[in-house]
Parts: sequence; structure tokens; C-alpha cells
Amino acid sequence: MPLALLALAISAFGIGTTEFVMMGLLPDVADALGTSVPTAGYLVSAYALGVVIGAPLLTALGSRVPRKRMLVALMAVFTVGNLASALAPNFGLLVAGRLLAGLPHGAFFGVGAVVAARLVREGRQARAVATMFLGLTIANIVGVPAATLLGQRLGWRATFLVVAAIGLVAMAALARLVPPLPAGPDTGGLRGELRALGDRQVLLGLLTTVFGFAGIFAVYSYLASAMTEVTGFSAGAVPVVLALFGIGMTLGALAAGPLTDRALRPTLYGSLGALAVVLAVFPFAAHLKWAALVTVVLIGAVGFLTTTPLQMLVMDKARRAPTLAAAANQSAFNLANAGGAWIGGLVLAAGWGWTSPAAAGAVLAAAGLAVALLAGLLDRGSRDDTTRIVARGDGEPAAAPAGAVSRPPASGS
Repeated sequence: MPLALLALAISAFGIGTTEFVMMGLLPDVADALGTSVPTAGYLVSAYALGVVIGAPLLTALGSRVPRKRMLVALMAVFTVGNLASALAPNFGLLVAGRLLAGLPHGAFFGVGAVVAARLVREGRQARAVATMFLGLTIANIVGVPAATLLGQRLGWRATFLVVAAIGLVAMAALARLVPPLPAGPDTGGLRGELRALGDRQVLLGLLTTVFGFAGIFAVYSYLASAMTEVTGFSAGAVPVVLALFGIGMTLGALAAGPLTDRALRPTLYGSLGALAVVLAVFPFAAHLKWAALVTVVLIGAVGFLTTTPLQMLVMDKARRAPTLAAAANQSAFNLANAGGAWIGGLVLAAGWGWTSPAAAGAVLAAAGLAVALLAGLLDRGSRDDTTRIVARGDGEPAAAPAGAVSRPPASGS
């Protein structure tokens, strides 16, 4: 694998750390700034809102910027946002800093996914994209626990200073290791990008992401409470449980690349189906400690097994704007995050118990599978081999597998 993928993974590690660490620092931030924990929760929402707004906007505005320069610029915005968060004198400016840090998130993964696919030979693009996302999953095993501990010991501002430093390292790695890549052929500007994004298959792919990942976040948002209230773990064991979830995420991300390169849609169908089953089992497994831990790992694994095929699918179907589609998929992930937590909260408020969000998540994952199957049926007869992504943007069509219909190369923008 090219060293440029390491630079992308380092960047993803920093992004993943700052995205999830706030959940562990909410009590410290609330205490330091004289607000309540529920109010401090707006800091999580502010970051997610930044992702949803920034992903399509920054990607479209930077559609004609060379890819390497775009990546460095996006990571610079990320670094400034975290530095602003560290130095924020009050809660309002901290919210603004979190919003700023979230703006480049989706655009970075959108551009990064296309760059990763262009760095490797035909048939290994999904593995390259999965390598970038590996940094995001490792952040949940190492970055988030370490950053949370640092914030608890030295103050929450120290956490964001360290993340800003990671951003600087990532910028240097991107500038050094990523080769110069053109923005790609003209896509007709913002209108052309949005037109390509409106493809029916792309929209169905984004809808699959929203439903499927809402299922994961419905249970993940309340996992700590389920582990203590139902399974019987102490509060001190919760970080270990969350680390196991992160290990599952990493295992899923590692398996996703080769499986997606081999067969995209079957990998997507299988992972969503397995996710629905595992989430349905969780309310029963949660009453036994060993079964609960195994199920937590499985939820992380099969849940994040869906990330690469979903990303590759929308990139493939938005052939004229793969970057914008990939960035929009990050917005869909964050909508799933917010929606899953909201639905999980609804079933809890209804008095159905701490494991009920998992049951709701199983329904959401099944809905995601239904959307994916519908998209596959509609795509039959008109698609060629969707297990590959032509995102090279170098003006040369990649060699198609035998029996596949030839198509023009995708834009790198």
C-alpha cells in the first residue's frame, strides 16, 4: 500500500478522536464552564451539524482545487477548529469551535476516499479506502480513551490542544506523502456536482447509510447505561466495553476492504443482515456478561463492515461527482448518529427498558437492508460490475472485467 494512505489514516485518526472524545468529556466541560451536562451535549450536536453542512458545501466549492492542496486545506480548518476549542473562553465560543472543527470532516473523507482509490491499482480500491477509515476505528480504541484520560487529568483544553497537534502532524504527512493529483475533468461546477449527486442509486445508497447506521447508534448511544443497569458491570468497566466495541469496529474495517473488492453488494447485504440479527440478539445477551461482551464486539464488527461498501457504492454510482457523493455519505452517517440516538431515547422514554434501543436498532438495520435490496433490484440489467470503482480521474478508463460494460472514467473531483 502507498505511504500516502498512512497520511490519510493519521488524519482520520485525529478526526475520529475529536469527534467522539467530547462524549467522555461532557461532565468536565460542563463543570468548568458552569453549565449542565445536557446543555454541554450541544457540543456533540454542533460538531455533527458542522459535518452535515460542511460535507457538501466545502466539497462542491473545492471541486476544482487539486486534491492534495484540498486535503491539506481541510486539515488546516480542522486544526484551527480544535485550537479555537482549546482556547474558547466561554461556552458559546466553544460551540463555535466545535462547529468549525466539524465542517471539514465529511469533505475530507470524501476527497480522501477518491484519492485513496486513485493511489492503487484496479481491484484494490476498496482496500485502500478501508485503510483510510482504519484510522477512524483505531481512534476509538486508542485515541478517544487516551484523550479522555488526558482531559480528566490535565483539563479538557489539553485534549483539544493535543488533537490540534495531531492535525499539524497530519498536514505535514499529507504535504509530504500524497502525490500531486489534479482536481479532475470539469464537472460543471456546483450544479454539475449536485446533478450527479441526484442519481437514484446514490440517493438510495445514502438512505441505506442513514437507516443502517441509525441502528448502530441507537444502541451505542446508551450502551454504557445498558452495561451497568442490565449486565451488571461497574462504571469503571465501561471504558473497557467501549474499547471492545472499537476493536470490533477495527476488525470490521479490516475485513471490509477485501470483501468489497471481491463482491460489493453481497458484502453490503450480508453486513446489514448480520447487523439486524446481532442487534435483535443483544437484549437477550445483555443479561450475561460474557455474552454481552461478545455481542458488543460483533455489533462493532458487522456495523463497520458496512462502511466501505456503502462508500464505494455511492462513489461508483455518482461517477461524475464521486467526491461529493462520498462526502454526502459522511453527512448521512452523522444524520444516522443523531437519528439513532433520538429513536433510542424515544423507546427508553416509553419505558421499554435499557435494552430496547437495540431492538429499535434491529428494525432500523432491517430497513436499511430493505432499501439496499430495492436498490440492487432497480440496478439490475443496467449496471456493470459495481464491485469496482473507477475513480482514477486520469483520463484513462480502467480495464473492465470480462463481460462488463465499458464506461467512462470518473472525475476525481
